[in-house]
Amino acid sequence: MDKKAKKRLDIINKKLQTLRPRLAGSREQADDPQELKDLENEIASLEAEAVELKKS
Repeated sequence: MDKKAKKRLDIINKKLQTLRPRLAGSREQADDPQELKDLENEIASLEAEAVELKKS
């Protein structure tokens, strides 16, 4: 894995650390159902990108 991919993976992991608690809070409060879907989609896309970076 090159430096650029490693740096991107670090950024993705940091974003996921902040998004997961927000998702949990959104599930508990459920004020805006669209926010819940947006957070789930963003987390899924970041996790998929992380998997692709780890493969390379």
